[in-house]
Amino acid sequence: MAYYDLIATASFGVESIVAGELRALGYHDLIVENGRVSFKGETKDIARCNIGLRTSDRLLIKVAAFRATDFEELFQQTLRLGWEDFIPIDGKMHVTGKSQKSHLSSVPDCQSIVKKAIVEAMKRRYHVLRFEETGAVYKIEVALAHDVATLTIDTSGPGLHKRGYRIEKGEAPLRETLAAALVKLSRWEPGRELADPFCGSGTIAIEAGLIGRNVAPGINRRFVCEGWPDMSREVWREAREEAHAAIKDVKFRILASDADGAIIKVAMQNARRAGIAESISFQKLRIEDFSSSRKYGCIICNPPYGERTGEPAEVEKAYRAMGEVYDRLDKWSLFALTPHPFFERLFGRKADRKRKLFNGMILCHLYQFLGPLPARRAVGRPNRGEAAERETR
Repeated sequence: MAYYDLIATASFGVESIVAGELRALGYHDLIVENGRVSFKGETKDIARCNIGLRTSDRLLIKVAAFRATDFEELFQQTLRLGWEDFIPIDGKMHVTGKSQKSHLSSVPDCQSIVKKAIVEAMKRRYHVLRFEETGAVYKIEVALAHDVATLTIDTSGPGLHKRGYRIEKGEAPLRETLAAALVKLSRWEPGRELADPFCGSGTIAIEAGLIGRNVAPGINRRFVCEGWPDMSREVWREAREEAHAAIKDVKFRILASDADGAIIKVAMQNARRAGIAESISFQKLRIEDFSSSRKYGCIICNPPYGERTGEPAEVEKAYRAMGEVYDRLDKWSLFALTPHPFFERLFGRKADRKRKLFNGMILCHLYQFLGPLPARRAVGRPNRGEAAERETR
């Protein structure tokens, strides 16, 4: 079986989380770069990673990377590649592109030249002058950065954040992949209280529920490469069976609340579609009224920004209320994603850690207020006390 050079793309700041997921899936010799994690894999790995990766945006096959400073060089280098080994005679070839700090800055021209070179390369095997392109889709990207052209084929189709459960969205939705990354960064585990007091359409709570039960995010969707003739149906069947077998039957409770009763109904519908509704308690509740008598809990939230939702005065009021609520909680941690430049001042304390993340095109910080973790339960023994040690993240 052939090996491929694979790229799991990632949003800025999430690359290390994607790398951690790949290691957990059994992949090593990873190359972590801005916006991507590269590794090698077979057809079965394309299936496993598309189904199992929570925080990656999509999975690409890297065909080649080479230097190109003029159009002739781009054409000739693309022509010499074995496109006929990837694309069948009826393959639908869709070329996209981007360019950053390169001599070849006209993206439409680069796309046209790459498409022409691919068609010429295909003629070597198929000996036809025209390709109908009525078959499976092959989305090819030419990405130029500092005069290096990287050619890839997308195996995912719709981005990996498209889990299939979020048909209805709130006013300012958080991508599922970023929500999963926030949960991963919090180090939350089932058995520990988890809350999102600004739950919106429920994305953070649902992603946490899927993580808690180890439900693969892509288990209920299809991917564009499943239509490729050289992708074995048996490989995909085995990958889905593996994902189903890995689901854990564990009980835990996630608290998801929001001041907007209408959006709570949307969140409940999304949770039902995700198959995780029994693990999430939804409630219409203002942030000012949030409370919990439990210890060692964790709040993960994407509060209003004031840019797309909510008036600035209301947003600042909510941030102050968050700080007051947090002061009343016993040994809790809190993770809040926001672009607001004065969040810490409004919240009332400095974060223990901050991490830059992009929510769409908005540069945000994940403000991390780290409380103590509950004592880990010894194997075969109950957790007898509430002794805890400071988080080391």
